[in-house]
Amino acid sequence: MLKKPRGTRDFLPEEMEQRREIEGKMRSVSRNWGYREICTPTFETQELYTIRSGEGIINEMYTFEDKGGRKLALRPEGTAAVLRMYVNEAKVISKPIRWCYLSDCYRYERPQKGRYRQFWQFGAEQIGADTPAGEAEIILLANDLLLASGVKFELHVGHLAPMKHLLSELTESDRKAVMAILDKHNFDALKDYLESINAEELYESLKSLLECRNIDDAIEICGDIPEKERIKELISILDRQGIEYRLNLGIVRGLDYYTGMVFEGFAENLGAENQIIGGGSYRLAHLFGGDDVASCGFGIGFDRVMVSLGEFTPETAPSVSVVYTPDVSAHAFSVAKSFRDAGINTELNLLKRGLGAQMKHAAKTADYAVVIGKREAEAGTVTLKNMKSGDQNEYTVENAVTEVE
Repeated sequence: MLKKPRGTRDFLPEEMEQRREIEGKMRSVSRNWGYREICTPTFETQELYTIRSGEGIINEMYTFEDKGGRKLALRPEGTAAVLRMYVNEAKVISKPIRWCYLSDCYRYERPQKGRYRQFWQFGAEQIGADTPAGEAEIILLANDLLLASGVKFELHVGHLAPMKHLLSELTESDRKAVMAILDKHNFDALKDYLESINAEELYESLKSLLECRNIDDAIEICGDIPEKERIKELISILDRQGIEYRLNLGIVRGLDYYTGMVFEGFAENLGAENQIIGGGSYRLAHLFGGDDVASCGFGIGFDRVMVSLGEFTPETAPSVSVVYTPDVSAHAFSVAKSFRDAGINTELNLLKRGLGAQMKHAAKTADYAVVIGKREAEAGTVTLKNMKSGDQNEYTVENAVTEVE
């Protein structure tokens, strides 16, 4: 028996209905904010991803050569393709550009709970608004999306300027090593490493910055950084909107990728792999031949959101199952059409089952049974049975449709 590839999943109808409901809620929120949906190719040129991250990322991607010898890769994330699309298709569009997307992505890594080789990312990118208001909007949009999904989460908002200021005197290799330690909040290891590079004077400042929850305190720790007024304006906008978040100036992942504002979100019930969103401000378009335009955005780990939500019953419209005797099959198809024309999910018996077997099947699959025998067909009526309450009455087809609606 052939099995699905490792790190992929099959989704049965119940799972797909759950996923489509959450997707629909996210799309609706995005539209309300003016973010229009786009779609990019599933595979891109390999260079799109290596031009920024280097050749080392190839080991983490699904790569291949086509029949023309071109090196291609299945997309490992959404942002690079969106910025490539902007450079190719949309440089002259009035800014700011607001786009969103739901993309399947592929990474060659060890599968585990909430982390798969094929996974889905709901993302949004805002291009051309280099302002605190633009950064605040992308955070507020992300917050609304997560609230709409129903997931319970904690949002962390930070800015890289204070951290970059403190680490500015270190070499690039030392800076990366310190960031890796800070990411794990391992203060003993931090002290040891700083002593080894004769930079122990940074220890108290770095530790205080990671524990700081007030922007004024952060500026006191780091000094008079040029971005302080921009950061204060961003925080002021968020505070006036009343969203729940935690100021976290210790966010260091993506320090070479992001240029200023950064934020992350964590689900309450996913254990160690609990990050469900990450985003911030960045500049990528110039790498792909475009202008050096300011952008900001985020990616939501859609699969982790679904794992966090767990099992739930999607909101569905009433459904009917048309149950009929063999001698009225043509009429049954016409009755089913009347229900479908009204937008009601309608299934029809396709097997040579008796009425009893059809009713048992309807009890498993539908909210109502529409029963048609010779008498109903001649009278132009149906017997409508509520499969939950057991109540049943005879109606004209038109009135039966109205009753179900």
